Amino acid sequence: MADPRIIDVQLDDRTILWRSADVEQERRIAIFDLIEGNHFAPQRQHADGYAGPYRVALSVEEGRLVIQIKRENDTPLETLVLALGRFRRPIRDYFAICDSYYQAIRQSTPQQIETVDMARRGVHNEAAELLQERLAGKIEVDFDTARRLFTLICVLHIRG
Repeated sequence: MADPRIIDVQLDDRTILWRSADVEQERRIAIFDLIEGNHFAPQRQHADGYAGPYRVALSVEEGRLVIQIKRENDTPLETLVLALGRFRRPIRDYFAICDSYYQAIRQSTPQQIETVDMARRGVHNEAAELLQERLAGKIEVDFDTARRLFTLICVLHIRG
């Protein structure tokens, strides 16, 4: 019986040099929310018909996102490598707007915080749509899953 969802996600901490408390909180929330509710359905058919649940490991190697997909029992199923060139600008924009958001939380009025948060959500939503497009035909994900995965991709790009 198919169970197309992620039950565990790991990030390659070797690629993360430094994380602020704000970024660490974003990472924890993204992973928690992802595990609580997601749709993740690799499109490759397996001989035994395995269709989830999945354990996923994310890393960045040579400018590419590496998604290792494993069975529930942790045996490997497949590895997907995705070029990240089209994500450079969304990642950069997301970092910039998040910095503004964290500053606004500490220093601004509720109305100013809301304005920055709306812009942050807009950048995040556009990046999630791009991720869905790039995964099309490889992995079917819903919008919320794409948003959370994009957050984790950003965490992997922090260089300190």
